[in-house]
Amino acid sequence: MREHSFWSHWLFGFFARLVLGSGVLTAGSVIALSQDIVSPSNHVMVTLIGETTNVVPGRPFQVALRQQIKPGWHTYWSNPGESGLPTTISWSLPKEFAATPVSWPTPERFKAGPVVSYGYEGEVLLPIAIDVLSAMRPGSVVTLSAHVGWLACSDICVPEEADVSLSVPVGDTPRLDPLLTDVFAAARAKLPITNPFPTTTTSSSDQIVLQIAIGDATRLTGITFFPQDPDVIDDDAAQSITAGSDGLSIALRRNESKTLPAVLKGVLAYRDLATQAAGAPGAILISVPVHSPLAANGTGLGLAAAIVFALIGGMVLNLMPCVLPVLSIKVIALLEHAELTPNQMRLQGLAYSAGVLVSFAVAGGALVGLRAAGAGIGWGFQLQSPLFVGFMIYVLFAVGLNLSGVFSIGNRLASAGSHLSQRSGYSAAFITGALATMVATPCTAPFMATAVGYALTQPWYKSLVVLEAIGFGLALPYLLVTFSPTARRLLPKPGRWMVQLKEMLAFPVYGTAVWLMYVLSQLADAYAITVTLSGLVLIGFAAWLYNVTWFGEDKWRRWGVGFSTLAVAAAVGLLLLVEDSGQLQNLSSEPDKNAIEWHSFDPEKLEALRAKGNPVFVDFTAAWCITCKVNERIALADATVANAFRSAGIVAMKADWTRQDPGITKVLEASGHAGVPLYLFYPPATANGDKRPPVVLPQILTSTAVLRDIGNN
Repeated sequence: MREHSFWSHWLFGFFARLVLGSGVLTAGSVIALSQDIVSPSNHVMVTLIGETTNVVPGRPFQVALRQQIKPGWHTYWSNPGESGLPTTISWSLPKEFAATPVSWPTPERFKAGPVVSYGYEGEVLLPIAIDVLSAMRPGSVVTLSAHVGWLACSDICVPEEADVSLSVPVGDTPRLDPLLTDVFAAARAKLPITNPFPTTTTSSSDQIVLQIAIGDATRLTGITFFPQDPDVIDDDAAQSITAGSDGLSIALRRNESKTLPAVLKGVLAYRDLATQAAGAPGAILISVPVHSPLAANGTGLGLAAAIVFALIGGMVLNLMPCVLPVLSIKVIALLEHAELTPNQMRLQGLAYSAGVLVSFAVAGGALVGLRAAGAGIGWGFQLQSPLFVGFMIYVLFAVGLNLSGVFSIGNRLASAGSHLSQRSGYSAAFITGALATMVATPCTAPFMATAVGYALTQPWYKSLVVLEAIGFGLALPYLLVTFSPTARRLLPKPGRWMVQLKEMLAFPVYGTAVWLMYVLSQLADAYAITVTLSGLVLIGFAAWLYNVTWFGEDKWRRWGVGFSTLAVAAAVGLLLLVEDSGQLQNLSSEPDKNAIEWHSFDPEKLEALRAKGNPVFVDFTAAWCITCKVNERIALADATVANAFRSAGIVAMKADWTRQDPGITKVLEASGHAGVPLYLFYPPATANGDKRPPVVLPQILTSTAVLRDIGNN
């Protein structure tokens, strides 16, 4: 970091930014101004150089603006900081050529009093890729020209400019310039690379904390964050660095006069003492959403906001496809309880809510505990277990049989007396709440994803509070109906039609069981499917036997109950075989030529494609995620979308999270999500090979949204 005269630096930098940035001075007047102070040739010499001695049609031509800066002087980065101006290049190119933006090397930090700026000293190369059309004819000579402007500063600041040009022949194959090969290699080494580490932010009213899971950060020194956008942080404030064995944390003081950015962008520079060349400089590009106030780690405001988001997400969850089948059970419960006293109705609502909350506590406790033990899991993790999916198939099939009238338990218990009947009704409401929770876990509703993402980064007690808030939101609509006299008066009176409605509503429950069978087919092999179907036969036999023997003599009733219990136990025992069977099936089918061609997600393949500049679309999905399947069947199956993918050369990758996959989990968490669906579009690289950050698409897709997001990037 360099110290300079504060007032001359700041005042002239401010004047230059104000006047030059507004376009008041022309190029001619700028050079006249600089000549009045000191000759531009004494401060910075600029030249345009090419990595090859020729250009090849159809291949980018790598050039660089070389700045040789006089000792004691410096020029500026793309974000100059609190004073200064970045170097600008105005190109004059043949029509067959197009220049891409500058790839800015990692800057240095300069300080003049309380003013901090970012830039370069000594010699710096600003690489640019020039796109060349394939229609060029070999043998001709082309001239690339540009007008360059920059601000050179020392104790004083001088705006300077120059015209540069480079003439090169057109050839068939590129020929490296041996005198410049090492120069370009050194320039590329100073460019920040794409961030390979999971990165998150938290924020408060006065700071943004950047957290990077870089591994053992104690080996790093000289850590500095350079913001890409001006006025985001207080450039003069000290950056509080916490380097531990598990990662890096950088506290940046906010510029409180400006609105908190949606995305924090910049460059993180450091020296790595563990590299072969100890202390070698390194830098990574940072582009991470700023979560505020939700991600304000450990603050009451963050927890309160997370609870609000969780509550809203839980209520919206009632409308998501995962929960729709259970709504049929809720409807029946409401109708059957329409004649209860207000107190009994309220107790029904409380029992249902207790079932939801207890189930959320169990699922949340297991999730938090397993993650604390190092498991790479997220929301809906239990549906990655063949055993749990098989059990859910059994439960839903039995519920469907009950709704269809094959057997009934509650009515028989009701004959034991009104008190027992009420207790049985409350137990049924509790079980219905638990069932709603189990079926709801595959879905991530709007607002809920942010709340879950917050919960999974907090201490266990905060995590459970947020997850319980989701459960309370799920139970709240039913609870409000049971506590509201006005809502109860709107319920229809019981009648014969209820029996027919009850039987009809069994079919959505059967449909859910079929969907879970499909999920199981993605988790296990054909043997497991056969075993589970055999268990359904045993469940059906148990229901039939229980029903036909109940009204017989006591002896037959006991035999019926006993054999029915054995049949259910045998069915449950078969689930153990399902858990052991389970490797994913590799099903192959003839690809649809009018559909998107999907490739399996592979992080290394993704990086290789991005390194080549290919645009990539990644669908993070799971067989148990109904929202995912709806999006795939509607938006991603649209022929217009498929044609757009082919026309743009987009490589489509599918990250299947049906079974636990720590690699996919890391990507989800790095993107600020704790569950699926998630859709990331990696735009094509710039012409000079720079990778651009991914675009996050909405969780509920439409073909219009997909076309818009891939077309705008």
